[in-house]
Amino acid sequence: MSENGLNAAQKKMRDAGVAQQAIDVFSHYYRELENGATGLIPEDTIEPLTQIDSLDSVSVSPEQARDALSKTVLIKLNGGLGTSMGMDKAKSLLPVRDGKTFLDLIVGQVKAARVKYGVTLPLIFMNSFRTRCDTLEALAAHPGIEVEGLPLDFLQNREPKLRADDLTPVTWEADPELEWCPPGHGDIYTALVASGVLDALLERGYRYAMTSNSDNLGAAPSALIAGWFAASGAPYAPEMCRRTPADVKGGHLAVRKSDGRIILRDTAQTPAEEMHYFTDQFRHPFFHTNNLWFDLQVLRDTLVQRDGILGLPLIKNAKTVDPSDSSSTPVIQMETAMGAAVEAFEGATAIEVPRSRFLPVKTTNDLLLVRSDVYELDEDGLLQMAADQACTVNLDTRYYKKIKDFEARFPAGVPSIRHARTFRVEGDWTFGRGVVATADAVVSQDGAPGTIADGTQL
Repeated sequence: MSENGLNAAQKKMRDAGVAQQAIDVFSHYYRELENGATGLIPEDTIEPLTQIDSLDSVSVSPEQARDALSKTVLIKLNGGLGTSMGMDKAKSLLPVRDGKTFLDLIVGQVKAARVKYGVTLPLIFMNSFRTRCDTLEALAAHPGIEVEGLPLDFLQNREPKLRADDLTPVTWEADPELEWCPPGHGDIYTALVASGVLDALLERGYRYAMTSNSDNLGAAPSALIAGWFAASGAPYAPEMCRRTPADVKGGHLAVRKSDGRIILRDTAQTPAEEMHYFTDQFRHPFFHTNNLWFDLQVLRDTLVQRDGILGLPLIKNAKTVDPSDSSSTPVIQMETAMGAAVEAFEGATAIEVPRSRFLPVKTTNDLLLVRSDVYELDEDGLLQMAADQACTVNLDTRYYKKIKDFEARFPAGVPSIRHARTFRVEGDWTFGRGVVATADAVVSQDGAPGTIADGTQL
């Protein structure tokens, strides 16, 4: 039954024009799935990783830093639609500061680094089919951002969702697009090869890649980290931050006992009964930022040696074909994590970076924070914290979860929270201009929608 399922899935991918490299990788994971792979990493198979280099102690000369950055390409993962916030286009097109979108600010960071260090620093996006057109249209408003001979983007691959009962490709006539899913951001390595971008970069003398999520404005170009990475001789290195109680769900690195390799473990790879180990910030003191550095030539050589398959751990995701309809057909989505490649390269390492390099926007809570006066935008396009500490924001999800509702309730901009430790909103409130929150500010409500008047002190 499952062999018929694999054949049907391969045909479906070929008919849709999916690259053969991606079909080969899909086939590898399909066979793992039918052989019972779960992707789980039990605690007794690993040792916590407790000691890594810190950026604070890195010593790199300006010449070394500039030379390394001159050989670096910045790749941004840009396949997400921001559906959790009610968006239907690339999340990177959401306005963040002064009317500028994530994409605008990323472009500004790259241009500033080019001028400051005298480097070309290509900027390339990994788009999905759903984000490509909007993203390229937005990039057209930034002439000069492209580098001659290199594209501004390449496409993430896609694969069929599989019926959970027999592992055949699911059919969903109500919306055939829902029959497909991305293979996780671990697909970046396959997509770089299949698109020809990896070879194009190497031919033009680029050696290193720094890649991160497009919604993380902290992951700006860094000559210092580039210099450290080049000097380390490592083929691969993720940026790590020290965990706090707010980060207990973030993936972490560990050392696999069987072979001594550094590996990545995410929540989906942790047995449910062992989550107390996973969330222990003292046992596993660093979390993975998804800011990664890797050697392009080593990646190319490794993929050639392994016939195009890095062999990243499978992540088996059980879902329904229509995510918004829990009664729709149960499916399995096979995914891999970009950061899991740490185990694919001998000599991989990691570096601890300041929290300022991790500013993702996953919810409207995060959006309010990066729009607020807690941060200021400097001349290099970086968000610099202007407060002693970041305020913890908690908005009532019934009224603020979707971006349309959020914008309607902050028509004159978000409140000042620079001098607040926490800012919590309970109920349906619309905020006026110049509202200021201090200390532990709470707005609560049991009845009808309310309004916070202009200039209110909370």
